[in-house]
Amino acid sequence: MYAITIPQPGGPDALTWAEVPDPVAGEGEVVVEVAATAVNRADLLQRQGFYDPPPGASPYPGLECSGRITAIGSGVSGWNVGDEVCALLSGGGYAQKVAVPAGQLLPVPKGIDLVTAAALPEVTATVWSNVFMVAHLRPGETLLVHGGSSGIGTMAVQLGKAVGATVAVTAGSAEKLAACRELGADILVNYREQDFAAEVTADVILDIMGAKYLQRNVDALAVNGRLVIIGLQGGVKAELNLAQLLTKRAAVAATSLRPRPLDEKAAIVAAVREHVWPLIESGAVRPVVDRALPIQEAAEGHRVVDGSTHVGKVLLTF
Repeated sequence: MYAITIPQPGGPDALTWAEVPDPVAGEGEVVVEVAATAVNRADLLQRQGFYDPPPGASPYPGLECSGRITAIGSGVSGWNVGDEVCALLSGGGYAQKVAVPAGQLLPVPKGIDLVTAAALPEVTATVWSNVFMVAHLRPGETLLVHGGSSGIGTMAVQLGKAVGATVAVTAGSAEKLAACRELGADILVNYREQDFAAEVTADVILDIMGAKYLQRNVDALAVNGRLVIIGLQGGVKAELNLAQLLTKRAAVAATSLRPRPLDEKAAIVAAVREHVWPLIESGAVRPVVDRALPIQEAAEGHRVVDGSTHVGKVLLTF
């Protein structure tokens, strides 16, 4: 088979289309023939040499995919060769075939085509695990989503609205804020022109910036508020005013998805299937796809995501 490899870390042109060995379905795994994958910021970091795959994971980029099962390993039940699926991966989505732990498989939702389904696993697992399983967003609360027009952001906006929350977003242009409004966002903040901490008081904040936003995120938290940090685009070190956190009885959590143990990922995927898939199949929540490019144009997909010119997901198709 062929896959996108990274012989040497570097810019987008470091991505190389090369012949590689076929994967084999180990115990508890299936092999999926990939129809599409998606570009995530973790893929950009891996390409640059900053984010190695977990031990035992595929060395190729790609944290999610959609496709058809072609082989089933021992100990797998409930899935058959030929099933159309999408999957959360630890790596390997940028390949024609990938081995996937069965606990990380999801059926393609009714009403969603096979290619578009590749836009779902990473964002649904990330948003559900952080906003609901960690921060316990409740109806009537306010959710602040940084980067509201990103793949994760567009899903967080919709799931927040679906459970009855008021949703605030930050984005860097009128066009991106308009896209967030169409998805249901109630409060729109252009971070280039406004201070979100002066505009929003939030019960839950989903943050991709890290250090740069830490103090203002704490400023924006309501009493009993919960800040969940899932990205470090704004740096890794900042001071935290613990007295302010105590006064607000607030909590700060930081999580990552890729290196989690298989059982934790399986629990998240099961929760997504139970809670999010019905919302997608009913039309209350939808995947947002900015564009789909052939896998051989993966470098261009990386340039688009790196430039933050997209709204929603950038897919790579086989």
